[in-house]
Amino acid sequence: MANASDEFRLTSSGIDHEGRLPRKYTSEGQGTQKDISPPLEWYNIPSGTKTLALVAEDIDAPDPNGPLVPWTLWVVINIPPTLKGLPEGFSGKEEEKGGDFANIKEGNNDFKLPGWRSPKLPSFGHRFEFKLYALDDEIDLGNKVTKEKLVEAIDGHVVGEACKKILVFIRICDF
Repeated sequence: MANASDEFRLTSSGIDHEGRLPRKYTSEGQGTQKDISPPLEWYNIPSGTKTLALVAEDIDAPDPNGPLVPWTLWVVINIPPTLKGLPEGFSGKEEEKGGDFANIKEGNNDFKLPGWRSPKLPSFGHRFEFKLYALDDEIDLGNKVTKEKLVEAIDGHVVGEACKKILVFIRICDF
């Protein structure tokens, strides 16, 4: 059995000590800024990983016609496995970064816009889920990258998944 310290995991130094996403990464309340993506770090990428992909969702988004439906906040593909994370405010600036960041592509969220977009929440206590996929092959999704296209393209190519769930605006225990 793998040691917990060897586990493929996703973290964020932007999450406060109570497990919450600070307001500056949201579109709510004092201290908010315009669509600032939180910093993300990952550890112990599985062997055989050729690329990484990220999907961030509000998993407590209400559907006016029914139950909760995940709302995609951010899709990022072609992340080189040599990177150890994405810095705060990365979203919308990938074209300004060279080197290891050069081929990273941000897809459209459920607002139909590329990059990180945090919703104006209708209620407090929403859980956000950041899921990082380690893939055994490069993926090409064309010009319009979406979560749906990504999920379809990675079927059979996932060598590992790391997930981080956080709560927005409420103190929580572990999920």
